[in-house]
Amino acid sequence: MSAAQRGLFASATLESIDAVEIARRLAALISAMSTDRKVATLNAVRRILHEISPFSAEPVDCVQWVDADLIAANDYNPNAVAPPEMKLLEHSIGEDGYTQPIVAWQREADAYEVVDGFHRHRVGRESKAIRQRIAGYLPISIINDSRHDRGDRIAATIRHNRARGKHRVQAMSDIVVELKRRNWTDDKIGRELGMEPDEVLRLTQITGLADMFADQDFSKAWDIDSVSESDVVLDLADEIEP
Repeated sequence: MSAAQRGLFASATLESIDAVEIARRLAALISAMSTDRKVATLNAVRRILHEISPFSAEPVDCVQWVDADLIAANDYNPNAVAPPEMKLLEHSIGEDGYTQPIVAWQREADAYEVVDGFHRHRVGRESKAIRQRIAGYLPISIINDSRHDRGDRIAATIRHNRARGKHRVQAMSDIVVELKRRNWTDDKIGRELGMEPDEVLRLTQITGLADMFADQDFSKAWDIDSVSESDVVLDLADEIEP
């Protein structure tokens, strides 16, 4: 290592030591605060550091602790977890703590909606012991700003869930139909949700296409319940009359 390189290394090390010392002093200052103020201050510090982080494009780089009452479940999650697995999840969080944040999007200043982590969200709200331990807060990572459209959020939820748990078939079918109503093509649905074309087709058919075309105009067709045998005979006679 040359003298110039050693000098540069020494300078960088000194800067790092100074920054760490500042962080220690800041930690001492924050430690004297009340819990709510401490949480708010730490959240703000994390956001400031996140802005200059080399991983600022990654939501997990900035986990925030948010009042659980400000986080709402979404209304489309198709991931089904049986009661025994829910109990296991509660036990896991009880023993090991929260090892994964809840993924959420920010609807407004103090309102969030779950994108992934529906059941972790439930445990943090419904388990008295865990809620008390984490002081009524939940860890969240906020999804990228570009994912605010409902269709994009639904797709993000499915991608997060698809390798875990079991999706209720009817719920998945409802989601595919909703995305089609949002003018998503079969190719886009398959690409965004990780589905083969035949799976998209099957899920579309489960719900049925009738309601998707309810507002469309079609040529008049027979209603089998309202057509008599004589009407059919007369119609056929008209068709074969020279």
